[in-house]
Amino acid sequence: MGRRARPARAEKTLPLPLQVLAARIATWLGEQQARVIEYQRAENAALLERLGKHRLRLTDGERRHLAKLGKALGRKALQQVATIATPDSILRWYRELVAARYDGSKKRRPGRPRKAAEIVRLLLEMARQNPGWATWAAGRAEQPGL
Repeated sequence: MGRRARPARAEKTLPLPLQVLAARIATWLGEQQARVIEYQRAENAALLERLGKHRLRLTDGERRHLAKLGKALGRKALQQVATIATPDSILRWYRELVAARYDGSKKRRPGRPRKAAEIVRLLLEMARQNPGWATWAAGRAEQPGL
């Protein structure tokens, strides 16, 4: 049994006048975005010029925000846009942000974890009930690995 050939589906496209309208709107939006970006660049340049040779100090929150946005842009776009810090710095901030998320060193404590209080209570109860066992258990407890 052979397969039947499916009839080709006609792709649904917009009528030509709507296609032209959509293209015009897309072009207008792109030009509008380009004007906004150009304005932002000019404003940043003016602010950096006013700042002079002084280095701008960013808070940790500002660095985190710039790192997330910079990672989404990528290195090539950052080279064209970044003025406050170099693209390498911004991407390094992102790497440090990701590394801090998976760093468990703040949760760790030095030394061996303590015995659960319930285990200690049960051991003491067993020692009271069986005095001979308590001497044997105390000697075992002092051995390493227990």
